[in-house]
Amino acid sequence: MEKSVLQNDRITLADAPHIPGLSFRSFRGESDYPKMVAVIKGSKDADQIERVDEVEDVARNYKHLINSNPYKDMLFAEIDREVICYQRVLWREELDGTRIYQLFGFLLPEWRRKGIGRAMFHWAERRLVEIAATHPKGQPKELESECADTEIGREALIKSEGYRAVRHSYIMVRPDLENIPDLALPEGVEIRPVLPEHYQKINDASKEAFQDDWGFCPDFEDTVEQWLEDPNFDPTLWRVAWEGDEVAGMVLNYIDTRANEAYGYKRGWTENICVRRPWRKKGIARALIADSLRAIKERGMLQAALGVDTENVSGALRLYEGMGYQPIKRFSIYRKPLVI
Repeated sequence: MEKSVLQNDRITLADAPHIPGLSFRSFRGESDYPKMVAVIKGSKDADQIERVDEVEDVARNYKHLINSNPYKDMLFAEIDREVICYQRVLWREELDGTRIYQLFGFLLPEWRRKGIGRAMFHWAERRLVEIAATHPKGQPKELESECADTEIGREALIKSEGYRAVRHSYIMVRPDLENIPDLALPEGVEIRPVLPEHYQKINDASKEAFQDDWGFCPDFEDTVEQWLEDPNFDPTLWRVAWEGDEVAGMVLNYIDTRANEAYGYKRGWTENICVRRPWRKKGIARALIADSLRAIKERGMLQAALGVDTENVSGALRLYEGMGYQPIKRFSIYRKPLVI
């Protein structure tokens, strides 16, 4: 991440509310990371979002930003020079050529419902229109924002700006790790210990398997480098099925120790569940999930969690419900056409 600080970085928003001490500015580099973390931490309880963020997490994420230049694509709001809100935009291209222009942000609860969030939302939309104007014509272009069902104010703002819900996802939890079924893999398919020389092949197989998912964008999938930097990276927990030299499917499990300590549960995540096309409809996913549940139970966990697109074409939601997972939170993706 570039460390230089912009000069004359104050920004004027014509539709901003008249609040004493309120001002807006651009991103100033790594010195903003602690301020961003403070806003996230100050927002999450009001929004009923469980997350654990520290400065090193933001630094790691911003090291790998794609199609987002924070010096141009971020806006900060301050009251008497103290950050109370920030907004960032980015864009991506889906496999069908649709360009998605996304905006998101965080605003401290005590400064909500005063017009600050809406003014910053409008700034983000204008910035995305500027970006889209530099892209080829003739491709479908959509603005996008996302929120949880507990982010009442943000959901209301998004809807009032003409966005409509196009997709939903759940966080699902298996509340206990008892009665795990004993499920066999098909003949010739086996789970093997994951070695460093396997990482890239597993990463490639994951991207191939997920290309059938709604909204898939390969450039935004984690790289092996990002895996290695992740504090929760533990391939001894992974369950990867092979047939010969080919990866058939996988569940890349992990335990978020910091979140478990912060929220007082013992939860393992059974994530990145996928099976490549030639091996689908053979019970591989169910068998890998069952083995994953046993693996995290052996590490002392008492429950398991995962995220799922509720309309996944492979029937993932039904699969997970059949394996004992229950929805605990819903997220919605909202879009509207971007018109230049």
